[in-house]
Amino acid sequence: MSSALVARHDGMMLAVPVGNLDAYINAVSSVPVLSAEDETELAWRFRRDNDLDAARQLVLSHLRFVVHIARGYNGYGLPLGDLVQEGNIGLMKAVKRFDPSVGVRLVSFAVHWIRAEIHEFVLRNWRLVKVATTKAQRKLFFNLRKAKQRLGWLSAEETRAVAEDLGVTPAEVNEMEQRLAARDMALDPAPDADDEERIGSPAHFLPAPDADPAELVARDDWEDNATEALGAALADLDERGRAILQRRWLSEQKATLQELAAEYGVSAERIRQLEAAAMKKLRAALAGSSAAWSA
Repeated sequence: MSSALVARHDGMMLAVPVGNLDAYINAVSSVPVLSAEDETELAWRFRRDNDLDAARQLVLSHLRFVVHIARGYNGYGLPLGDLVQEGNIGLMKAVKRFDPSVGVRLVSFAVHWIRAEIHEFVLRNWRLVKVATTKAQRKLFFNLRKAKQRLGWLSAEETRAVAEDLGVTPAEVNEMEQRLAARDMALDPAPDADDEERIGSPAHFLPAPDADPAELVARDDWEDNATEALGAALADLDERGRAILQRRWLSEQKATLQELAAEYGVSAERIRQLEAAAMKKLRAALAGSSAAWSA
């Protein structure tokens, strides 16, 4: 194994492999279950003295229970290793909050935290779009899915019974049943997708960029107006300023500041100043023309 979770148990160092699920399950299954007395002692050591080694032993001895719980969620199509990992997070949260003075075993207390983390993971990853966001919808999601595995599509009477049992309305049961039966739709279907899937793709409902004739006419008019305004603005410039802009920006082979400076017998800085002044006049003329056309 490339890495391992190491913890002390009964005075020995135990390595739990990480990266190979089968090896991991075999390793955690071989860790002895703590007696009630040992569990209570370790819990008090962690709670009173913040003994992290005691916390590791509590976590290590309960990893087998996480695997057992995670296997109950295999039907959701998610990797067992990911489910176990999320359940382990719930176990660590439970160990942190466990109070040995209550008089219950850690496993009884930790079940809630383990399941809660796995539930959140399933809801986040079962579909691209969340199927349950409220507390009632989450409860309905897991209970209804189990019921449908036994009953298939629910009849009206079964729907009312499920709604009454879970404290929701029949409409909410029907809505969740439809969500469970639905499937994710790809925004860009695969090349071998059938015609029905291609037609139903949301991409087919996006408007084409040239779909509106009015927008095409308006864009063409704006481009024509901009071209005319540019020609008029250039004509209003003095001959030197117009020549500098044409040589610097409009010619295929653009001239450098040094070349123009040598041609006009001035410094390169002076050419840059003349260019900046001409550009300022050009922008002002184009801005005024655009405002007048928009009005």
